[in-house]
Amino acid sequence: MIALADCNTFFASVERALHPGLKGKPVCVLSSNDGNIVALTAEAKALGLRRGDPFFKVKDIIKKNDIAVFSGNLMLYAAMSKRVQSIMRRTVEHTECYSIDEQFLYLDGYEKHYDIVELMRGMVNQIALWTDIPVSVGIAKTKTLAKIASKFAKHYKGYRGVCIIDTDEKRRKALSMSDLADIWGIGPRSFAKLSSLGVTTPLQLADKPGEWVRKHFHKPGYQTWLELNGHPCIDTSELLRRQTITTSRSFGNMISSKEDLKASVASFAASCCSTLRGQDSAAGRISVFACSNRFREDLPQYGEIATKKLSVPSADTLEITAAAMELVERIYCPGILFKKSGVILSDIVPGCCHHILFDPVERREERLKLSETLDTMNHKYGIRTVRLAMAGSDREIWKNKKEYLTPNYLSDIDQIMTIQI
Repeated sequence: MIALADCNTFFASVERALHPGLKGKPVCVLSSNDGNIVALTAEAKALGLRRGDPFFKVKDIIKKNDIAVFSGNLMLYAAMSKRVQSIMRRTVEHTECYSIDEQFLYLDGYEKHYDIVELMRGMVNQIALWTDIPVSVGIAKTKTLAKIASKFAKHYKGYRGVCIIDTDEKRRKALSMSDLADIWGIGPRSFAKLSSLGVTTPLQLADKPGEWVRKHFHKPGYQTWLELNGHPCIDTSELLRRQTITTSRSFGNMISSKEDLKASVASFAASCCSTLRGQDSAAGRISVFACSNRFREDLPQYGEIATKKLSVPSADTLEITAAAMELVERIYCPGILFKKSGVILSDIVPGCCHHILFDPVERREERLKLSETLDTMNHKYGIRTVRLAMAGSDREIWKNKKEYLTPNYLSDIDQIMTIQI
């Protein structure tokens, strides 16, 4: 059996855990530059707010209902995620991190010695006691069914945080009560195609013959069908290896100088490279884009993207940043006020270091080790603690606005929480 442990409204839950006076009250977390709502509690949803709402459009609702608002702080959330995952690993030996708020737990063999439902409830209660983060757990034979079960555990209090799908009767009932668009592995295109073929529920898809599924869908669709029928076949370690990696941001203030644009792109390139090395991959192509503020019709509008193919797939921050700087030279336009830029890495292949006979980059392996050392130091001491000089400082005018930011209580000794007794 496989369990999926899902932290409920994780970003908002972290903020509530660090601000105890907010228990039971509406909370919203904002995206970069405090632009949109990216996470919110059930109390906030009850007031008419929705994920993705532009902050400036709902300010009146927020002010009228005294809704607590926080700027997104990924470093803080990652630190709390690490604590939650450590508790899970104390309970189950074999775990797999799927995202910052989701963890797969492999329970094969545990049913011989434990009531696995009560084991998971004990873990949920311990997480709540030690971190104050609510967690919902779904248990099933496959990861797709476990995801479905976790949603039932989240929305129905009668499950007391844990839902198990361990019989065919429960499987069919869960599939009949679930929305097809919410099924893991069914994206907008697959949903549209299934709808055109007369399939409107997950149960109808599961009941289709395998030959019919193979005729109309590629391998991922067939794997989803197998999983819905209780046959595990999805390797999430492969899913986690991204085919493209993108880092982009809207600026806190519009910029016009080439130096500021280069600083933003250098920072984003370093972030992409760190993610690339984290999944033990290399990229063969880099793209850089920049654009003006499309909401400012009174200003000249501009948007451009440029791409360069690397001679050898690389995960070297120095090499990729140098290529990114060449691309900035190509897309920069004097007199334009830029509002956003970004870096895209594509043509991703396994392995961080690749060789050719006439390699234009000398000492490639040593350069890669240097980049990996930067990753280690930044992981230990904080993001961007060590960075390329061209990436600028944390006070650059293009940096994001975060007017409602919670300090990094869990990872920065200079921002440690103080209380009055």
